[in-house]
Amino acid sequence: MATCDVCGEYENLPYQCDRCGQTFCAEHRLPENHDCPGLAEWNDPGGVFDSGFDESVESGGASASGDASAGITDRVKRRIDRETSTGGIVSYVRGNATYALLAAMWITFLAQWVVTLTLGEAAHSQIFVLRSDAIGNVWTWFTSVLSHSRIQLFHIIGNSIVILFFGPLVERAVGSRRFVGFFFGAGILAGLGHVLFAIATNAPTTGVLGASGAGFAILGVLTVWRPNMQVLLFFVIPMKIKYLTWGIAIVSAVLVIQSGTGGVGGIAHLAHLIGFAIGLAFGKRNESLARSAGGPGGMNMGGVRGPGGPGGPGGPGGPGGRF
Repeated sequence: MATCDVCGEYENLPYQCDRCGQTFCAEHRLPENHDCPGLAEWNDPGGVFDSGFDESVESGGASASGDASAGITDRVKRRIDRETSTGGIVSYVRGNATYALLAAMWITFLAQWVVTLTLGEAAHSQIFVLRSDAIGNVWTWFTSVLSHSRIQLFHIIGNSIVILFFGPLVERAVGSRRFVGFFFGAGILAGLGHVLFAIATNAPTTGVLGASGAGFAILGVLTVWRPNMQVLLFFVIPMKIKYLTWGIAIVSAVLVIQSGTGGVGGIAHLAHLIGFAIGLAFGKRNESLARSAGGPGGMNMGGVRGPGGPGGPGGPGGPGGRF
């Protein structure tokens, strides 16, 4: 079940275009009926029937090394253009970015163990943890979003549940490319906000890692778009998503105020609040896309625990906290 990317009609048996990867109703399933970008490729023999021969063959041969290098460069460029266009390898991710991000999280989780066992804890911290005393390590802005606690497995499991159930709803509405940007943008800002707060308050060295900031941002979007959507807390207790998200946000805010450090018990509650605020703002700004985020009247989803809330998933996230 999904909504048509052209007319927004709710379709029980949707069609997915093999060329552009989008979802359509019966009326718009044909490429010419949804103005498919793939139609343009039928008049581009270089993109569809590329022989792979060096242009130097057609020009009578290249005797100079410069001509040969140019031919190789052109072939590489054509291959990149082909694989990143509709019908290429990237098209398999288009519409499935949520699952690609989940796979990246678990691959990163395995890499964390490999690095720790082979290079030690210090190397792990330098590569995967966003730290207040090493904020200039820009790569950790990204790796920390995909990294999780190695001690408590439920940290990554809990975040995976949130992203698995709710990520596709947002991705379907905004598109895969924009969803990936939103995911990393929210996760990075949540982590940076937490460590910058620690620096501003002269707190001890703080480090964060985890996708809860991004997960809470996704929940924030759906809190605006689908406030009455039914979810099953712990897969058992039915409630509206607005009660779940705002309840966790209020508890996190109270803990942040009481502690004055942004985190309690190794959980980066301030990062949760920042992610949630980003999601609310994004959802409000893009309210016109709300219909694409689910069927009429909301959608019954599998259970989910709030990312890193009281009793939620988590594990020690390095020297500061997890989120």
